[in-house]
Amino acid sequence: MLYYDCALYEGTVKLPVTGTSYTFKSSDAWLHALSHKDLFAVRRGVLKFRGYRPKKTPVATAALTDADFEPIFEQKGVDMRIGLDIAAYSDRRAVDRIILVSADTDCVPALKYGRRAGIQTILIEPEGSKIPPELKAHADFSRTVILP
Repeated sequence: MLYYDCALYEGTVKLPVTGTSYTFKSSDAWLHALSHKDLFAVRRGVLKFRGYRPKKTPVATAALTDADFEPIFEQKGVDMRIGLDIAAYSDRRAVDRIILVSADTDCVPALKYGRRAGIQTILIEPEGSKIPPELKAHADFSRTVILP
């Protein structure tokens, strides 16, 4: 089984109003522990800090504080790893079926590639989530799963 994710952001940034340094601290121990499970591999991307955005819009005309903003983070490299793995497994005919749990439409080309290679593609939709129709259109099956 392959699991794609990234650790929480770790680093020092300047707060948006005061310019004071703020350090985000985290631990990737959970990903490390997960990677040691039997028949389980973790494919890691990175989380990038992309600045701040106002918590409320429109922005109040009163004096703003750092608390009026929230950080913006962007996960990088995960979609590419999913796509490369699907292509590699499909080309080698190493698997018969790929089961994907994602609502990210960036996975559409990878799903299409797998299907064209004759791999059965299944999209998992956790109950209460909304999978984009363009993603569902490129899977052989979609299954709703009730999470505990």
